[in-house]
Amino acid sequence: MPSDPWSRPTLGDLNRVLENIGKAFDTNQRSADRLELCVPAELTTRRGNTVSAMTREISRHGIGLLHRGSVPLGEAKLRMASDTREFCYRVQVEWCVPCENGMFLSGGRFLHDVVPQGERSEEA
Repeated sequence: MPSDPWSRPTLGDLNRVLENIGKAFDTNQRSADRLELCVPAELTTRRGNTVSAMTREISRHGIGLLHRGSVPLGEAKLRMASDTREFCYRVQVEWCVPCENGMFLSGGRFLHDVVPQGERSEEA
């Protein structure tokens, strides 16, 4: 495991955490179906701190993340990129819980629709 507690989790870190959380976090009490999604992301808090993360799942209403270190509850900006586009979402981080090896699981609700990088204003 890297010595920097805020570095992006390695694939091995992700696999160990996902194996250990098992079905404990798999109870579906949501109004929309979730899809597994494992892509790099950056979460920027209201104070301007940026945390590297990996997405775990996504639905029409929200997203689940895996990252090192705790993140504060409240509004944040989430950036994700594909091979051809970058997406920026505003999310309300609603929960953040520790799991293993300094890793945390968090979840947030989308506040606005997705806007491609080239088409969004800087205030989004």
